[in-house]
Amino acid sequence: MRRGLAAFAAALLAAVALIAAASADAKTSKSLRIDVLSNRADVISGGDALVAIGIPNGVQPSNVLVRLRGKNVTGKFAVRPNGRFEALLTGLRVGNNTITASALGANAAHLTLINHANGGPTLSGPQVKPWICKNGSKSPKCDQQPTFSYECMTLTGFQSCDPSSPPPGTESTTTQTGVTVPFIIRIETGYQDRDQYQIAVLWQAGKPWTAWSPQAQFNHKLLITHGASCGIDHQSSTAPSVTGDTAGVPGAPSVSSSSPTTALGEGFAVMSTALDNAGHNCNLVTQAESLIMAKEHLIEHYGTLRFTIGTGCSGGSLVQQQVANAYPGIYQGILPQCSFPDAWSTGQQLAAYHFTRGYFEHPEKWGPGIAWTPDEIADVEGHPNHGNAIIFDTVYWNSLANPSGGCAGVTTAQMYNAQTNPGGVRCTLADYMINVFGHRPASVWTKNEKKIGHGFAGLPIGDVGVQFGLQALQAGQITPAQFVDLNDKIGGADIDLNYTHARSDATQPALRNDYRSGAVNETNNLTSVAIIDLRGPDPGAFHDAYRSWTIRARLEHAEGHFPRNHVIWFGEAPLIGDPTYTTLGLMAEDRWLTAVEGDHRNISLSAKVQQDRPADVHDQCSNISGVQQITLPDGDEVCQNANVQTRYATPAMVAGEDIRTDIEKCKLEKIRRESYYPNEFTDSEWSTLKKVFPTGVCDWSDGGVSKQGTFPWLTYQKNAAGTHVVYGGRSLGAAPGGSGDGWTSPVFGVWRKGEKGFAGT
Repeated sequence: MRRGLAAFAAALLAAVALIAAASADAKTSKSLRIDVLSNRADVISGGDALVAIGIPNGVQPSNVLVRLRGKNVTGKFAVRPNGRFEALLTGLRVGNNTITASALGANAAHLTLINHANGGPTLSGPQVKPWICKNGSKSPKCDQQPTFSYECMTLTGFQSCDPSSPPPGTESTTTQTGVTVPFIIRIETGYQDRDQYQIAVLWQAGKPWTAWSPQAQFNHKLLITHGASCGIDHQSSTAPSVTGDTAGVPGAPSVSSSSPTTALGEGFAVMSTALDNAGHNCNLVTQAESLIMAKEHLIEHYGTLRFTIGTGCSGGSLVQQQVANAYPGIYQGILPQCSFPDAWSTGQQLAAYHFTRGYFEHPEKWGPGIAWTPDEIADVEGHPNHGNAIIFDTVYWNSLANPSGGCAGVTTAQMYNAQTNPGGVRCTLADYMINVFGHRPASVWTKNEKKIGHGFAGLPIGDVGVQFGLQALQAGQITPAQFVDLNDKIGGADIDLNYTHARSDATQPALRNDYRSGAVNETNNLTSVAIIDLRGPDPGAFHDAYRSWTIRARLEHAEGHFPRNHVIWFGEAPLIGDPTYTTLGLMAEDRWLTAVEGDHRNISLSAKVQQDRPADVHDQCSNISGVQQITLPDGDEVCQNANVQTRYATPAMVAGEDIRTDIEKCKLEKIRRESYYPNEFTDSEWSTLKKVFPTGVCDWSDGGVSKQGTFPWLTYQKNAAGTHVVYGGRSLGAAPGGSGDGWTSPVFGVWRKGEKGFAGT
């Protein structure tokens, strides 16, 4: 946690460059410029914003007049220690707030801020109901004044303390800015977007801290922590820990060696939101929204940022990867551990497990003469342990797909019941994300949907055309009779999760919106994000190692070449790889992003991220059977996942899908008897197969139906109050005017340029 003068000088130069870049346009023109530093000007929240006025040469700050909605607010501005003419503007009303800046000898500037309530929403659209505030707030949106607590680092870890009188044995730390301070942190706990956030920083008691003059130990970097799992709560909760890793698995690092603790000691701010805990909230859009709001608040009260890194296992990896792709700019580097690429392509695997269980665990469904051994079941499911399917299905299918399964914050009386309460709350992830997916079309409505006058949330996944066990049949692992019996009886489910003999089919517009929103992470906006994937072997707990290579394969497809912005560390510890990975990964990410930050070449950000990766930050693989380290022609060492022993597969992969596993509904081709050669079917079996696949079988080589890249920065609401929804979302486009400058150092600022900029160009 110690850094010398060289690190301090680098940090100082970066800060100077950030300030200079922010005012460069104004200095070289005759126009004033309004920069909203803390966020995009169109998604401001909480009634305040950090604003700077760029002043051209020859104009004195004392001659500048600033108005907010016509009211003179010039007195709030001053030339700050960082060199900016800057103010924290408060009192913004919900909706439009126009700022004007004028001065003799300069062209005036105008910028409209769109402010949203502290309780949200800012872009997610109408919020789910009911919602219970567990913090005792009288506000329907859980608003509550922030509180502050203090902890001191001792030999036994953090303990509550009085920062003005720390206990004996309190350690000290030297941050990257070259400042040595007692290792005392302040944790701010507050509420935004109807839920909790936390921000932790090293704190010197009795010294001021403002956005334009933070305490000297702050290095202007941010680490975001996350939770685990995937859930759909209808009540507020607590934010993930900002002092310890939240891997959610046994063997996670202790607090004293965790990456958040290391980050704090280096001078980072560490932040989390309850809504970035996927086990509490698995909705991509509200995950992102909460982070946008919290990041804005942090910048307004702690200072501008150079870059942001995410860390977290399982559901924490899911949030990082899908949010970084759908809302680029929130993170510049991520450390996904026990990785999931997103929630909804994973949902396809979950659904397949549910249906294979419904067949394999009920021998009474098997046809005459049909029997299945454990090995044959494994050959169909792509995993040597059927218990993997049992665990995955048991933990998640009922809680995320059963509309009558219940969810936290919803009473029995409020819950959907097909017979007694068809208008009740449907506890499914799809209905939780109805703003994204939209309603089911009237052509498929059930009696209950007709009764309530609208469709339930559309489902973007289905198994029409999927030939379960196809590769096992081709390999001679199962017989043609088994293949036919399985595919005839595996079936699907209706919208209320009742088994149907007919296959389930994805509906529009949900399928199209699944891809547009980034609910399926096509990685097309991850090409300029530095990624170190932290992975260990899966013991049969549905954290299959293939998912690390899934992201790599998707990136390779998006980039058109081997993705050098993606690194895999594969260790021996189950799921997490190694207890030291998050801390070592954080420091490697820090070096990587710092190198990019200092790269002023006129090339794309994605090229800088790929080319500036430190030479020692590359794939590394422990001695795990099935994973081998090879050397590429350019000398880079990479992990090659050689066989199924650690990678495993999914039922869809056994049916012919490739490792990208991003096809929610396959395109179809005519079923042909000769394509199964040398396997032969009896006439009766062939007749059954044709009835199972009347519209054809999956042609995995032709891509998926409606498959497309993610549209970045979608909003799902028509007004600042969030009372009117835009189902499926609309693009916010480029950040208005000079807004969002405070999120990153200039080199990372392409996220503000709109859709074309998100590819890192």
